[in-house]
Amino acid sequence: MHPVQEAITGTEKQKDSSSPYQALVQFYTAFNSTNMQMMSENWAQSDDIAMDNPLGGIKRGWAEIQQVYERIFSGPAKVYVEYFDYTIHETSEMFYAVGRERGYFRLADDELTLAIRTSRIFQKIDNCWKQVHHHGSIEDPQLLARYQAAVLR
Repeated sequence: MHPVQEAITGTEKQKDSSSPYQALVQFYTAFNSTNMQMMSENWAQSDDIAMDNPLGGIKRGWAEIQQVYERIFSGPAKVYVEYFDYTIHETSEMFYAVGRERGYFRLADDELTLAIRTSRIFQKIDNCWKQVHHHGSIEDPQLLARYQAAVLR
């Protein structure tokens, strides 16, 4: 399996989330347009879901995960990411995508170029793919320290 290099940016044509690719498009559309309703629709509404990212530690359940996105969406910084160098691995009831995000974090006159290893797991619920897990990590310790310092000011 060869990783897909063409990035998912969230500007792709929106269709229903019955395909893994479209579920990923929906996530990046929601994130990059700061659309909380769409983000909520992308995630399973369950206490069993989890997100592990470089800033928030491990969050469990939609109520905790939602707070992370609300803070990002309503904060003073502009964050943009796109998904590339990814593979999709699918079964009849679940798929996971393994790849990289690139983008930026802008706050006032400061800008950081982001490089994040990212995996996302989706489960088929009512014939639609719903995200149940996300893990993101920043490989470069200096970038991680700068990103954490900028976000946690």
